[in-house]
Amino acid sequence: MTRSSGILLHPISLPGPNGIGDVGQRARIFVDWLADASQTLWQVLPLGPTGYGDSPYASFSTFAGNPILIGFDDLLETGYLQQEELKEHPTFNNSKIDYATLIPWKQNLLSKAAERFLEKANINEREAYGLFKEKNSWWLNDYSLFMDIKEHYDSISAQKGLNGAIWSNSWPKDLALRNEDSLHTWRTSPVHQRNIEKKSVIQYFFFSQWFALKEYARERNIRIIGDIPIFVAPDSVDVWANRDLFQLNQKGEPLYVAGVPPDYFSKTGQLWGNPLFNWKRLKELDYTWWVRRIEHTLTIVDLVRIDHFRGFDAYWSVPYGSSTAEKGSWLPGPGIDFFSKLKESIDPLPILAEDLGVITDSVRELRDRFNLPGMKILQFAFDSKESGKGIDTSNTFLPHMYTPNSVVYTGTHDNDTTAGWLKKASKKEKAFIMHYLGGKRANYLKELIRLAFASVSSFAVIPMQDILELGSEARMNTPSTLGGNWSWRLEAKDLDKESSTMLKDLSETYARNRS
Repeated sequence: MTRSSGILLHPISLPGPNGIGDVGQRARIFVDWLADASQTLWQVLPLGPTGYGDSPYASFSTFAGNPILIGFDDLLETGYLQQEELKEHPTFNNSKIDYATLIPWKQNLLSKAAERFLEKANINEREAYGLFKEKNSWWLNDYSLFMDIKEHYDSISAQKGLNGAIWSNSWPKDLALRNEDSLHTWRTSPVHQRNIEKKSVIQYFFFSQWFALKEYARERNIRIIGDIPIFVAPDSVDVWANRDLFQLNQKGEPLYVAGVPPDYFSKTGQLWGNPLFNWKRLKELDYTWWVRRIEHTLTIVDLVRIDHFRGFDAYWSVPYGSSTAEKGSWLPGPGIDFFSKLKESIDPLPILAEDLGVITDSVRELRDRFNLPGMKILQFAFDSKESGKGIDTSNTFLPHMYTPNSVVYTGTHDNDTTAGWLKKASKKEKAFIMHYLGGKRANYLKELIRLAFASVSSFAVIPMQDILELGSEARMNTPSTLGGNWSWRLEAKDLDKESSTMLKDLSETYARNRS
């Protein structure tokens, strides 16, 4: 936690010609921009393959990489794709991702590239691929098998006019419950065998590009902050392949699901629907699955933010089938026992705790016992609605309340952009900002960014939308809504010298410049 600063930007938002950002050459251009701006942190969202709703927090696998983040430039250079194959592409909007159009087009091209790899890869590439498969077999084999079965039954579901097929209620019982003979028959079928292999090749493409990007960033003194959602998606290989680690019935359906209870922001709470962990069973197994999850993530990134950290202390359990999160109960999480076991493998813990929302003393004690930095959000500091009590100068999100062991943001991926938030702020809230800053300011947003850099928080991380002073049209996500989220993109012109110079000046002025 050396004093540093950086940008929050998911790779999907990077500019480029193919409908979505990627982790290939376009990402290296962004890393160069960060280095020119004297920034040493790049925070991303979860990198796994996304499902219905396109949320990075609802992935088909907590270990796999998202195929649609693979860059085509590298595949063209190796000859696994041909330039003419990219010429006939859909019309893309450079400022928004159209997943419905993008995904089938890109998946088709990646399948062609994987087929050519299996046919034409030279001996060195085949050896590298073999090592990748061997090293990652503990998650890769199940992932590739799961995705092949899923695509098959999703196709059948689509023909019936249904939206996807969740393994627990749409697959044949023998496949859903992992009958070994049935799985062996599926794996060894010539068609499925080839499809499964191609899915493993595509994962090899992703991780080859990602690790090259991570090394490129490291050479430029930039650390990558990753993200782990505490819960996993019900329609995931994580649940399918590890049913005993979750609170499920004999069919593989959840008994209880995750959410948060009613509060000032939601009268019925938030019903997330994720299956809850069977912490008793995880403890019996020395939390091996969770330890592997964090270890694997830390091969991909340098530090990791754990979303909904409070769930390790206590989690809200809602009976499966409930229409809202109102009727639930708080149950104890693994707490100190889990993090003590984790420290046996990873010490010190390079973990940032997402400690937002209603946080109890026991959550703070767990966070502080393991010296985990928490999050400070400047929007929450001046929002009189945040506590429901109006403006409060003892609000812990105000910079004079910070400690160095924290990360300050103007906002997060779940907030409106700060420009959008300011536009909706009341006169009272704006007057408080002005008063806190010591008088009238020409540009509230720039002053809030400056305030973040000037704070004692060891890390200052600013969403790219705030650097560009973009309004609500550039918001990344509105929680509890479907459609239109996770689609905002930069344009190439946005990576300009003016923004770079501003960040460099702030980093130097407030001692966050490159070491």
